Amino acid sequence: MLVSELLSGESSNIEYKQEVPNTSEKYLKTIIAFANGNGGYVIFGIKDGTCSVVGLPKDQIFEIADQLTNSIVDSIQPLVDFEIIYQTIEEKTIIVVQVFPGVRRPYYLKAKGVMNGTFIRISGTTRKADEFIIKELVFQGEYKSFDQTVPFDQYVTKAQIDTLCNTMYEYALSHCINAAEKLAVKKVEQKNLIAWGLIVQKKDLLLPTYGFQLLTNNPLPEASIQCAIFKGKDRTVFLDRKEYHGPLYEEIDDAYAFILRNIRMGAEIDGVYRKDVYELPLESVREILANGVCHRSYLDPSKMQVALFDDRLEITSPGMLIGGLTIEDLKNGCSKPRNRALVTAFTYMKIIEQWGSGIPRVFKACKEAGLAEPELSEIGGSFRVKIFRKQQATPQATPQATPQATPQATPQATPQATPQATPQATPQATPQATPQATPQATPQATPQATPQATPQATPQATIEFLLSYCSIPRTREEMIKAMNLNDRKSFKKTYIDPLLASGKLRMTLPEKPRSPLQRYVATDK
Repeated sequence: MLVSELLSGESSNIEYKQEVPNTSEKYLKTIIAFANGNGGYVIFGIKDGTCSVVGLPKDQIFEIADQLTNSIVDSIQPLVDFEIIYQTIEEKTIIVVQVFPGVRRPYYLKAKGVMNGTFIRISGTTRKADEFIIKELVFQGEYKSFDQTVPFDQYVTKAQIDTLCNTMYEYALSHCINAAEKLAVKKVEQKNLIAWGLIVQKKDLLLPTYGFQLLTNNPLPEASIQCAIFKGKDRTVFLDRKEYHGPLYEEIDDAYAFILRNIRMGAEIDGVYRKDVYELPLESVREILANGVCHRSYLDPSKMQVALFDDRLEITSPGMLIGGLTIEDLKNGCSKPRNRALVTAFTYMKIIEQWGSGIPRVFKACKEAGLAEPELSEIGGSFRVKIFRKQQATPQATPQATPQATPQATPQATPQATPQATPQATPQATPQATPQATPQATPQATPQATPQATPQATPQATIEFLLSYCSIPRTREEMIKAMNLNDRKSFKKTYIDPLLASGKLRMTLPEKPRSPLQRYVATDK
């Protein structure tokens, strides 16, 4: 490690000790935390706060190193992988204990036992691990996955297995882009579920794992997604909130629809055609949602959260990065699955892809959309992704239009409104460039700008929103939820049937028009 890095200050993987404490437990806790996490450095001879090098007595340096080594080896179970390094800075000698990420987790103080002697690193501090975190460390140490574990006293029938197999197959088909991709999708069979760890066979018994349950009846109350819209840039005032619980793939679809309903939609001209464009890259939003559901800790009692603020979208999933994985690793396309059965199932269902390229694609998409770089962080034992929104100039529309009841008012109002608003705003402002025009210009500009965030502004806007929402296959129920409607028959007659007839919408299962797994996807027409 470079000297500049050693002196950069305490962080999630660096801790300073001015001297070797009389009580070894003070530094052993940190060494344990590093071994249970991504590794780190405990540096003796540097003063915390000022980062000034005070050094250790040179005539005792080897004796101190022996003392540290004996203490680590004798007090921590299992044996930690570490190295003692001597470093000279400003003619003063310090000792660096480099701790490597452990593979035999959990590491703990022998004297306190596993439940009271296990420590982890959170936000640059060392903390005693909660019981669910210790369970997570046990799974990591045994190279097991929670979603491949069988719950106590649970069984599964052949009918339930067949239902999940068919559901996964139909879902995968509905997310295929073309006929060739559909032909490549093979039906899921019982042997596949066994191989993936979704069910376990013991003699003549078939037992469901937690992964099977999460994809079917989902009995875990914490396996939910909380969605909320906040006023401003903090969590003080709620504007709306929802909670979604059910099979995990449905939760993803519901949370995604919630986000679409509450972000702005504009338009751009592609040749001679008008194309609806959301303010956030939709594939990136869905990618982060799917990854959060797939890779979260289901041992953590917290729920996944989706929070929309004036300036950003935050998606927070319980559980920190595992197996020594760092945020920089994620940015470079590396990944380590926490829930291996779910990863395999989601990959088959075309919810995620298994190559670890999701995060790099998100960064690329945000850059291409002209957005600030997303922010990844570990906070309070959870992993959070922030995607930043563009700041809107909408509030300036009214003051600019009011004093200028002249032809110059038209170009000021036009960019703020949807394409449907332009022909209404122009005739009001242009011919009446008189003092009486002022009251007409103001109300026309303001209401026309507001409905951009609401898909139900006009019938045409509703159709455009619906087609944009169906850029990926959707069920009728998802479409109704996204539009905040209730009447299924009226919705079918008013929207689905005309769009199917015009060729702007197509069924993913045209040979089974009444299939409960039927989905609809927009075409290029």
